[in-house]
Amino acid sequence: MSADLHDDLIHDWNDRVPIHGTLQFDDETLRDGLQSPSARDPELDEKIRLVHLMDGLGIQTADVGLPGASAKAREHIKTLCQEMQSLSITPNVACRTLISDIAPAIDLQQELGSPIEVCTFIGSSAIRQYTEDWEIEKMLSLSREAVQFCTDQDTTCMFVTEDTTRARPETVRALYTTAIEAGAARICICDTCGHATPSGVRALVTFVKDLVDELGVDVGIDWHGHNDRGLGLINALAAIEAGATRIHGTAMGVGERTGNTEMDLLLVNLTLLGWIDQDLSSLGEYVQASSDSLNVPIPRGYPVFGKDAFETSTGVHASAVIKALRKGDDWLANRVYSGVPADIFGLEQVIAVGPMSGRSNVIWFLEKRGIEPTNERVQRVLELAKTTPRQLTDSEVLGAAGNS
Repeated sequence: MSADLHDDLIHDWNDRVPIHGTLQFDDETLRDGLQSPSARDPELDEKIRLVHLMDGLGIQTADVGLPGASAKAREHIKTLCQEMQSLSITPNVACRTLISDIAPAIDLQQELGSPIEVCTFIGSSAIRQYTEDWEIEKMLSLSREAVQFCTDQDTTCMFVTEDTTRARPETVRALYTTAIEAGAARICICDTCGHATPSGVRALVTFVKDLVDELGVDVGIDWHGHNDRGLGLINALAAIEAGATRIHGTAMGVGERTGNTEMDLLLVNLTLLGWIDQDLSSLGEYVQASSDSLNVPIPRGYPVFGKDAFETSTGVHASAVIKALRKGDDWLANRVYSGVPADIFGLEQVIAVGPMSGRSNVIWFLEKRGIEPTNERVQRVLELAKTTPRQLTDSEVLGAAGNS
């Protein structure tokens, strides 16, 4: 089938809002992801593999840890930074706005002779200020000193305001202005508690973008979102539309409490929106490796990468996919009953057999395995399927067909 005909088969009601500039991504799996109550801290070789997978996906930067956390964390950070010297992806680390936190990262940068971005953070919301007994003057002083220290040491600094989505406008303005004047290369807006809705994200990112434009500086704007209200992914898309230039995420959205923006689903959606164009055929491997390394299972119904994502035993659905496959048209088969084309992400449609299956399911299942789909075999499988209150396993189908 021609590309022109393919284009004519799907009418797209989705908005295609143009974005300006090149999007970047910061992978937080090995820092914020490890703050998940369920996550296991991976072995060093597992972290190295994940960094290579991130690099292969075109992710530009990765947070490799908190230098102040422990001696083990510093050892892993050093090795990961060394490994990344031969890759396109570059490292960053998270530090409080304290010179004592930042100094070890700068020492490591000087030792390795390669750049490490320092992401120095401070709380910004009134509720956090009240709880911590912080005065705004002290916050501004700490921020200025931390960023200036990085600037003086020729170290790239991203200034991070925690809980930005619940902070007062005057506080946001004061903190970012102070950091930018001290030399911050990037500023990061954080929805630390997963408070924001898309409209709030657009309003806040627009406010910050207007401030950067007003100051007349070339400073990147990052978005770091959490998923407490289930809005992590849509908020990231809203941030991009409003002008954020680098988006943070983790594999499967793993992270503190209910997690972060899902890096994998973000890349999927940006590809489908036409906002990025990069090879994502190894994205499934990245998700599986993250699941294995962090000991966080992939839910069966997880979009795109869960076991159920491209599998169907429903007769009508399966029949349409099979008809497309019999036309020899993989493009059609991957879209006729799926809003996400499996083949773009190195995956495929799977036809199974269950209580709602028809003959076409069974015939296709057997043919795929080199078994002749005789009427007797098909009937035996269907009889078992109709009396079983769930989808059949492969071995059950083969057993009923007489090929176990």
